[in-house]
Amino acid sequence: MRKAIYGMIPMLGMAMLMLPGTPLAAADTQMNTVTDSVSIGYMPAGISISGIDVSGKSVTEAQSVVQDYMQTYADATFVLTGDGDSITATGSDLGVGVLNYDVVTRAAGYGETGNLIERYAARRLLDSGDKKDFSITLTADQNKISEYLSEHISDIGTQPVNCGLKRENGEFVITDGKSGYEIDVPESSARLYEYILNSWDGGDTEQALVMTEVEPEGDRATLSEVKDVLGSFSTDFSSSSNARATNVKNGASKLDGTVLYPGETISVAEKLNPMTAENGYEQAPSYENGTTVLTYGGGICQVSTTLYNAVMRAELEIVTRSAHSMVVSYVEPSMDAAIAGTAKDFQFKNNKDYPVYIEGYTNGGRIYFNVYGKETRPANRTVEFESEILSQTDPANIYEAHGELPLGYIAKTSGSAHTGYTAQLWKIVYEDGVEKSRDVYNHSSYRVTNNVYAVGVGTDNPDAYNAIMAAIGTGDGPTINSTAAAWGDASQPQASLPAAPAPEPVAEEMPSAAEVAAAGVTEQTAE
Repeated sequence: MRKAIYGMIPMLGMAMLMLPGTPLAAADTQMNTVTDSVSIGYMPAGISISGIDVSGKSVTEAQSVVQDYMQTYADATFVLTGDGDSITATGSDLGVGVLNYDVVTRAAGYGETGNLIERYAARRLLDSGDKKDFSITLTADQNKISEYLSEHISDIGTQPVNCGLKRENGEFVITDGKSGYEIDVPESSARLYEYILNSWDGGDTEQALVMTEVEPEGDRATLSEVKDVLGSFSTDFSSSSNARATNVKNGASKLDGTVLYPGETISVAEKLNPMTAENGYEQAPSYENGTTVLTYGGGICQVSTTLYNAVMRAELEIVTRSAHSMVVSYVEPSMDAAIAGTAKDFQFKNNKDYPVYIEGYTNGGRIYFNVYGKETRPANRTVEFESEILSQTDPANIYEAHGELPLGYIAKTSGSAHTGYTAQLWKIVYEDGVEKSRDVYNHSSYRVTNNVYAVGVGTDNPDAYNAIMAAIGTGDGPTINSTAAAWGDASQPQASLPAAPAPEPVAEEMPSAAEVAAAGVTEQTAE
């Protein structure tokens, strides 16, 4: 019987070709494959695997023993330390695996594989009562170690504190930076890999990671050169309500003092959000889905728009800029930059070889932004921006019949009308006052919003009903007015309807309902 069983093992060994470094999860699958391939068969007496006696056990039972044994390696914890912090990984996290997962196959086939002399020696050893141990060889996945450390690089170490720059009382004040420390992923992963292969005993362990110093950006010499005004702009908010004025001032303060080092990008929305009372904002009139409501942060788009114009003149790189859904009153078309939750953002990048400093403040009902840096542009070179309206769509007067309202009732149901425009902005470069280039800087589209009036047509008099409906059909306000006066109830409110479109420009600062619906946010137009 023993020979018959042994005779099956070499075939099993040929079918069981394992790749080195099999991860534990994959090894479980391979063990199941082996188990499925062997329905009978027992381990020879005197056989152990990594010190575990498997004598007389079936191949399936031996596989289970090894599987349980290997799970301890997968569950072992690695406390990884550095710069006073630590993270805890498991063997599985670090890709601990088996290098020789055919160990059960080889153990079961001991005495039946190899040449004649090797088989004879193996059988004599077992027959004499001696024991034979087959060791499990561990390995790890260095790529997986690197991935794990990279994913947790922010959990260990300290961020560098860049050299600071602040404008106070018309002068720049420089503060020194401080180095930080972060995981040296390549060196740490290499050392962990070497440790697992050559020194690890399979138990819980604590290992120090290799940390590398991260120098702060900037220095006194570089920052001391930030003194030239590269671009400036201001807009008027003196007619705003107290709440809106508070929001404009709050927004300017949140951007004031921003330092951008070469290559860095700023998101203005991230700087200004969230629009909450806790973040210093008050409720001011806003548009929400076509109606005027009070929302926190009303007016904040005047902040981003003013900064946009200063950044343009500093000739920094515009990364993201969106026009408002309707024109604003404080800048010309295509000179605006809208902020709307996550749907619209204004982002720009420092494309200079030196840091730039953003100064923002309010004074006398105006908001100001200055962009400071080191002026390297020729002194005889100047830049201007010119708005050009490409098309204009005037608002229409829309008259809607309402049977639930008595004939004679007329009232405006919409907010202020807005003229629609398409526009573009030109960037014009002069040298010694002579135009050298003229390029389109951006394109913008602003939607039209119409005047909408509700006209009551509720009456029991068919002649009166037909008359008012015919008047509405003309689309002429005076005709509707006179018909309503002739047939309707004189006690009902009656608006004086215009004969032609009458736009009422109002500054609008957020996206349209359609735009917002597409972006998955609620429309709020701060004004």
